[in-house]
Amino acid sequence: MRVWLSYDLGVRGEYDSFYYWLDEHNALECGDSIATFLWDYNEEFDDISNLKKEIKESLQCDIKFKKTDRVYLIFQNERGHSTGSFIIGKRKSSPWEGYSNVSSEDDV
Repeated sequence: MRVWLSYDLGVRGEYDSFYYWLDEHNALECGDSIATFLWDYNEEFDDISNLKKEIKESLQCDIKFKKTDRVYLIFQNERGHSTGSFIIGKRKSSPWEGYSNVSSEDDV
């Protein structure tokens, strides 16, 4: 199954270990901090949550993540729709919040 990882390990992240892991899995670069690779996963016999668990456990075996590190996994769910979730870390505030001129009901 083709998957994509978006990663943010910060300035002092364990990039050497992370890049080693990506290289081991024949990952291809897809822009700044995004990689894609094939994961050996049998969709017929496994729940899609096992895919996330397998990749997370594989990463954590080889890499010591800090509290602020983030890895977002993008994949196709059981219905064939693209979806994603954080497997390391969590979502934070978007740097673009507040840039648009969208009015709320209170502004009318």
